[in-house]
Amino acid sequence: MTGPQRPPRERVVLAQRRGARQVHTRTEVVEQTDLGAALIGGLIRAQLGLALRLGLVVAVGFGALPVLFRIDAIAEAAILGIRLPWLILGVVAFPVLYAVGWSYVRLAQRNEDDFLELAGD
Repeated sequence: MTGPQRPPRERVVLAQRRGARQVHTRTEVVEQTDLGAALIGGLIRAQLGLALRLGLVVAVGFGALPVLFRIDAIAEAAILGIRLPWLILGVVAFPVLYAVGWSYVRLAQRNEDDFLELAGD
């Protein structure tokens, strides 16, 4: 004689039960919890790293110009009667700065999009 039959065991997962609190990342950010602070800190570090890298590129690039202009062949070269150092400073520098700025905006927006995708519910 066997005893009463038991129903098969069922595993209860708390996150799936009705009424359970679900963690929403956006709420964590808005309420400034530890997780939200860590996410925002990651975004700030990514934006700062991007700004420092591009700033270093500009500083090294434009910092090397005086060394480049000390070379006699470059310092004395002229195109259409205008010396090459003046052409580099007056014509080439601005598009380079514009390109770096444009790159920064695109890459910063990509960082923010990645953050929003991570924080999306």
